[in-house]
Amino acid sequence: MFRNPLFLLISLFLSTGLGAADPDPARMTQSALHILDYVGVDYPAAVTEGRVVDQAEFGEQVEFAAQLVILIQQLPATPDKETLVAEAAELRKVIASLAPAEDIQERCRRITAALISAYAVNVAPTRPPSSRRGETLYKEQCAGCHGAQGHGDGPLGAQFNPKPIDFHDRERQKQRSVYGLFSTITLGVDGTGMAGYGRLPDADRWALSFYISSWFATEAERERGASLAADDTAKAPVVDLAQLTQVTPEQIRTTHGSDGLAWLAWLRSHPEAVAAMEVDPIQIAREYLAAGLEAYRAGDAGRAYNLAVAGYLEGFELVEPALRPTAPELVTKIERAMLDYRATIKRGDPVTAIEGGYDHLQTLLAQAQERLGAGMLSPGMGFVSSFVILVREGLEAILVLAAVAAFLIKIGRRDALRYLHSGWIGALALGALTWIAAKFLIQVSGAGRELTEGITALFATAMLLWVGCWLHDYAHSEQWRQYISRHVQASLTRGTLWTLAIISFIAVYREIVETILFYEALWLQAGTEAAHSAIAAGMLVAAIALVGLGWAILRAGNRLPLRLFFTANTVILFVLAVIFAGKGVAALQEAGKLDISTIAIPTIDVLGIYPTAESAGLQVLIVILAAGFLAWRRWQRADVGEDL
Repeated sequence: MFRNPLFLLISLFLSTGLGAADPDPARMTQSALHILDYVGVDYPAAVTEGRVVDQAEFGEQVEFAAQLVILIQQLPATPDKETLVAEAAELRKVIASLAPAEDIQERCRRITAALISAYAVNVAPTRPPSSRRGETLYKEQCAGCHGAQGHGDGPLGAQFNPKPIDFHDRERQKQRSVYGLFSTITLGVDGTGMAGYGRLPDADRWALSFYISSWFATEAERERGASLAADDTAKAPVVDLAQLTQVTPEQIRTTHGSDGLAWLAWLRSHPEAVAAMEVDPIQIAREYLAAGLEAYRAGDAGRAYNLAVAGYLEGFELVEPALRPTAPELVTKIERAMLDYRATIKRGDPVTAIEGGYDHLQTLLAQAQERLGAGMLSPGMGFVSSFVILVREGLEAILVLAAVAAFLIKIGRRDALRYLHSGWIGALALGALTWIAAKFLIQVSGAGRELTEGITALFATAMLLWVGCWLHDYAHSEQWRQYISRHVQASLTRGTLWTLAIISFIAVYREIVETILFYEALWLQAGTEAAHSAIAAGMLVAAIALVGLGWAILRAGNRLPLRLFFTANTVILFVLAVIFAGKGVAALQEAGKLDISTIAIPTIDVLGIYPTAESAGLQVLIVILAAGFLAWRRWQRADVGEDL
């Protein structure tokens, strides 16, 4: 048996995947990258100083090189494909000629980089993985074979041939990248005890990869890395997650010496530290769009669309609150351009049209980047942006809460306020837990955030319409005081009260996670202690303003005549239902779950009005339904002679 028969995995893949009518380009590309990683790591064990020292291992290298050529030939056409095929063929040739290991490794790195670029491969997690999660997963999934400390000495591993890898083997691990480990964990190694773990979520596989990757270094190197990280004058050798996942210890040692290795050891153990070093969200948006354009040119419109969605959700949306106070017109232009760009991709427009939209977006994003001052926020802008975020995200929630509270107080059911309070307090608690889980335990994409917001907004729309209709029925009845006492209070059953609690919960929960995320991004953009203080002050003033608005609604409600109060509350709830409907559809469109048909109407975010036929159409339908209900009830009352 070969010492590491990865070729069985590749052969099986080629015999099934490439023979299929519709092979998966993403999987083929990952398999090609997997081969390149394996060859770069294990070739030195097969060939030394121009002679074969392990014939079985060398046979594998020759086989892998041949399979690599076939894989790349089967990939979709791109402007770089011909060059990639030629470089893969040359790699096969130099392996057969027993070229030096350094030459083979350099060629593997070059082809890897070209493949990633040509096929827009996602080589990094969207968020830094959790080291604690990685440790937990290792104990559950890996320790039985690889040993508690990763030395390949686990009790289950003794039965396998070849033996499980020792993750502390410096010579082997110095050539391994985090992405290489991620590919191995995803695909496995057929014919060995190493099964593929593709069933695990991406976030879990990344957490495992980072946890294992840190074992290339010694404890002394990690401690040295921690010291360098604490030194403001020390410069890290990598500045973003994509670099951190692709670079090998040997590359870092060559370019940055022993301090670079110490940095790498610490960063692999603390990937969350890279977040503070990464480029600003505008740059992230631009890079996603660039990758999407390359994917479209390669014929993968689905991936191009998903990358365009990610460019907005993982990039621009995070700086929108900071940009809006000073450049609202630019924010509107970018949002509209993003919608139009995604729509052209969805329609399958010619490449030239996609390129035109891409160039327009890149110009607008460059203007936004300039307006934001490369991510540094002044105290004044920090205060304004912080105030706007909380008021914008909290306004609808406070209107719902105040309207329901005013209703309960008006009919003399203050005892029922505890249901209302349980709803919003529960939303705050669950929102905080959701954010903590998304930050440290699981990976929640921007699309996932928007999907949650969209679904809850549409559910809230239905609930608000129901409550609005319910209130309206009591707004037009004879003998108000007696009727309220006899019917309205009696109708507030336990089920109805819990319905009000659910409305309270949804009104707050649908925005809380995104609000926290906005503040997190704003905090990172603030480069000084003064700016951080201004952000905190803006948050406090906004909270006071929202509480003041709620108090004003309650006070005004107590002074209104009963009929006018019920009518006003009905109108408020119907208007909020229309707003929530527009925002719900927009969120689902931003998540890539609904089609986009742009129309020539302005964006009015505060009213949930967006220039798409889908969101505007649903809002018009809700207005028609509400108006129809009001007209029908009015006709019923007129028919029985009831006071109008």
